[in-house]
Amino acid sequence: MIRKPININSLTVRNRIVKAPCDTAGAVDGAPDIKMTEHYRQRSRGTGLVIVEHEWILPEGMAHSRQLSMGDDRLIPAYRELTDAVHEEGAAVFAQLSHAGARAKDSGLTPIAPSEETVWPQCHPRAMDEDDIRRIITGFSEAAVRAKTAGFDGVEIHSAHGYLLNQFYSPLTNHREDAYTGNTLEGRTKLHCDIIRAVREAVGESYPVAIRFGACDFMEGGSIIEEIPASVKAFEDAGVDLIDISGGLSGFVIPGRTGAGYFKDLSMAAKSAVSVPVILTGGVTDGEQLEQLLAEGSADLIGIGRALLSDPDWSVKALEAVCT
Repeated sequence: MIRKPININSLTVRNRIVKAPCDTAGAVDGAPDIKMTEHYRQRSRGTGLVIVEHEWILPEGMAHSRQLSMGDDRLIPAYRELTDAVHEEGAAVFAQLSHAGARAKDSGLTPIAPSEETVWPQCHPRAMDEDDIRRIITGFSEAAVRAKTAGFDGVEIHSAHGYLLNQFYSPLTNHREDAYTGNTLEGRTKLHCDIIRAVREAVGESYPVAIRFGACDFMEGGSIIEEIPASVKAFEDAGVDLIDISGGLSGFVIPGRTGAGYFKDLSMAAKSAVSVPVILTGGVTDGEQLEQLLAEGSADLIGIGRALLSDPDWSVKALEAVCT
């Protein structure tokens, strides 16, 4: 199955290998430079879909000073060079749009979050008001338009690893009592759905929109696996074309669990509820593991993170190993 093309809305991806978004902390004033562009070109060889590392949408949402940005039109030419490089190697490429929320730093601005209370003792955000929420929704939609203008084939909304939208989703960090309340699943997913609808309106019906979903916190009192089907169905109904499964407040790992596809319980729960494709990332080190996860129905595409960081020719080697 590894070589089988797959459709994501109007886009056809040539195979099931996804370069997972991994932060290289290599941005220069928010933009990809020649070195970063070459990094992505190399890892596009043999890969079906490349998801570029996260880009902040608004300054107060910057995760760190060397993070990419999608918050300014001036960056579009540099991104155009990156997307052209990926396309020359035959891969599709998505931008990943993010806001770090309480975990933001280096901007000189006060971080914002669903609530003042966090699980991180070093974080002291301001609770968001209605104006902040409207500004966040607009920020995501405007960033999506920039990405489309820069030649990206789609965008991925970042709601994982303890960033802002994950903070809204987790009962541990969402203590609101308004429409975005942490007391109900509808409230915890409302901002996600508002953003998805705004992005969809901004980029058009045929442009692929994905969400990276931190589907379980693996922490007492946090989000749980049983909530995944209803959550991803809400995202699909709001307009997403692709669900990219990862961890919540626990980050991109599960404490005490290793091996190929260690998030597959989560991805299978998502697949049970939606008709759009699902990505599973985590622990895959060779093509045989990837093929097995696809064959058993754990996901529709497999994300490769650290293995592709270490070996830019990983995808080519995996295809050769499985298909020869």
